[in-house]
Amino acid sequence: MKKDKPLGKLIAIGGNEDKGTYPNPRTKKKYYLNFFELGILKRVVLESGKTDPRIEVITTASMIPEEVARVYVSSFDMLNCHNVGIMDIRVPQDALQPEYVERLKVADVVMFSGGNQSRLTEMFGGTEFLRTLKERYRKQPNFIIAGTSAGAMAMSQTMIKGGSVPDALMKGAVKMGTGLGLIDCVVIDSHFVKRGRFGRLIEAVALHPKLIGIGLGEDTGVLITDGHLMETIGSNLVIIMDGHKLEHNNAAAAAKGTAISIENMLLHALVKGNVYDVHEREFYPSLNLRLQASESVALTAGQGANEPASSGM
Repeated sequence: MKKDKPLGKLIAIGGNEDKGTYPNPRTKKKYYLNFFELGILKRVVLESGKTDPRIEVITTASMIPEEVARVYVSSFDMLNCHNVGIMDIRVPQDALQPEYVERLKVADVVMFSGGNQSRLTEMFGGTEFLRTLKERYRKQPNFIIAGTSAGAMAMSQTMIKGGSVPDALMKGAVKMGTGLGLIDCVVIDSHFVKRGRFGRLIEAVALHPKLIGIGLGEDTGVLITDGHLMETIGSNLVIIMDGHKLEHNNAAAAAKGTAISIENMLLHALVKGNVYDVHEREFYPSLNLRLQASESVALTAGQGANEPASSGM
């Protein structure tokens, strides 16, 4: 049975998104402000469809939640968003509090911070909070679930828990687990380019070749609409790995600690504005070109349906 398309949107961010800070005092503040306002957090706000949306920041994954909370409150304030709450959920009992579920029901944007993605699944797995989050994502138009770093990695059903980069492409180097299950056709890695996590994602896709691997660069992300259409946002790269045409793949059979070999892994590099359709497994240079392709397919199908059936002799 075909699933209904979710009406909400996911925004998965690779980490270190520009928050309007000014690391070099000699650089003009105006430059940073202009870049920041065109960046990912600005897009999060715009996609909600409101000028001052109700934003809830969840700092559960972080080991420094107070500091992270201050940064996000300040960052959204710079974007004239003053309706920002912090869900300081640190132990499983916190996630069960009715107050947080009620706040979730009226939020326009939910933002998961970075940190340890396993903490998110430990705190929220099987809770009313997670059920409500998924329900709002499925049924509420323009409801935004954003996550950065660990918050992005935890979005998928199959999740990368961790792994050793130096041992990449050695069986067992990547640790897999269960995520929050907001999207089930992908596996996501973050800080992808800067931390050299290509091998880690290759192993994850080799172990789960039906999934699309998404490697998010820093200050870069994907806006996912309809549960499958991804638009690249931000200043860096998104790497897509597609294993559905793998021919040789020893990932499942290889002994732990031995090298993994694969043949015919498809790879795409996306920059801002590029689009990838997870269901079609197709790359498009822009959203407009993807929409044109869909319209062309629909038109062709319609013409075929209107043609008279040929009679037999």
